[in-house]
Amino acid sequence: MSAYPNTAEADTADALTADTCNPVQLPVLGRDVTVPLVTGGEVTYAALDYAASAPALQRVWDDVAAYAPYYGSVHRGAGYLSQLSTDLFENSRGTVAEFLGCRRGDEVVFTRSTTDSLNLLARALPDNCEVFVFETEHHASLLPWRDARVTYLNAPRTPGGAVETLERALAARDPYGPALVCVTGASNVTGELWPVRELAAAAHAHGARIVLDAAQLAPHHPVDIAALDVDWVAFSGHKLYAPFGAGVLAGRADWLLEAEPYLAGGGASRAVARRADGGVDVTWHTTAARHEAGSPNVIGAHAIASACRALTEAGFDALVARERELIARVREGLAGVPEVRVLSLFGDDAPRVGVISFVVEGWNSSHFAAALSAEYGIGVRDGLFCAHPLVRTLLGGAPQEPGECGAPEAGPGERSLNAIRVSFGAGTPDEHVDRFVRAVRELVRDGARWSYRTEDGRCVPDRG
Repeated sequence: MSAYPNTAEADTADALTADTCNPVQLPVLGRDVTVPLVTGGEVTYAALDYAASAPALQRVWDDVAAYAPYYGSVHRGAGYLSQLSTDLFENSRGTVAEFLGCRRGDEVVFTRSTTDSLNLLARALPDNCEVFVFETEHHASLLPWRDARVTYLNAPRTPGGAVETLERALAARDPYGPALVCVTGASNVTGELWPVRELAAAAHAHGARIVLDAAQLAPHHPVDIAALDVDWVAFSGHKLYAPFGAGVLAGRADWLLEAEPYLAGGGASRAVARRADGGVDVTWHTTAARHEAGSPNVIGAHAIASACRALTEAGFDALVARERELIARVREGLAGVPEVRVLSLFGDDAPRVGVISFVVEGWNSSHFAAALSAEYGIGVRDGLFCAHPLVRTLLGGAPQEPGECGAPEAGPGERSLNAIRVSFGAGTPDEHVDRFVRAVRELVRDGARWSYRTEDGRCVPDRG
């Protein structure tokens, strides 16, 4: 039943289910947007930067639009719209818990993003907690632990090597103190899947807990907390086809409810009273609300829940099957261009999601990405992808400052400075990946058709 009247949610859900009985892409916003080309004319924009922010599902947008007229304050409001919005917010929490396979007693905390979620957990660590994290992590899961005792683990070259590296590090720790392992589910650089279940088993065998950064995994594969046996999962709505700046931290309640609130303020507190000495006594909530101070992002939570329902109804089996076809198409196309080197930790046969990073011999990565956009209407990303240690390891060393746009970034036998990343998912049409492969071939073979210059550190078309 819908949480609000007069909604097209049921009709949208029926249409979505009908559209996704076969492994086809899901409707997303912006699928018909056209952009100008520097060479003249316009073309439908090919959004191939899903790893940064995926376009919102049309289903999500429709659900949000249907709720918008009924928007009201959340929690403690006596009015109908306030009660309706509160129910919607809390029902969204339940939908996310179901989507993640949460266990009895697990908490679902709504945050701003994966980064926010992991910083929250870092604030909730018990005293003297040791943290173990691979250098291959995104900065969101690499950096929040700086106030704890952190062991940074070297990049493994096989999934089994990751487990062995972790086991050695955990065996050397104090067996009686608290410990936490932080690991990604899928790399935001290579797309490769990490052996989460095996890493969780290793962590628990040595008395440690584990948090899964599922920012890149959840949009592409089912994530089940109980089946993976992880203690917490963090992910972002904007990578899960839901806009509005919301995220999730879900998992074990004890550390979260024993910690001081992440933010102090209304909503986190149950009671506040002045003391005779002029101070203030506070009783904090003992639920997820403890870490959700302030007026919550109801629309963001609702959008995440809508995306969870949409992906579940579409069926991950069909979505994964189609994405594998797209991955194979891109990888085969890039393999046919000798100047292209795809970056990988675990090798060509490693399972992965639709995230592929590469370098092109003789090309400045920013120049190449700019040409893809300006001349072909293709949006990709270039740089170090907020995973600097990993990309530098894959490139073979620390990059230097990039040169002028259009200057070769690396000649034969030289190291590349940065990389190019193409990423896609449930909303990507076949034509977009085909256009990308064709554009790579043409740029490498014929060069750019336009001149480019450096502006504020970025490569942009030179318009005279």
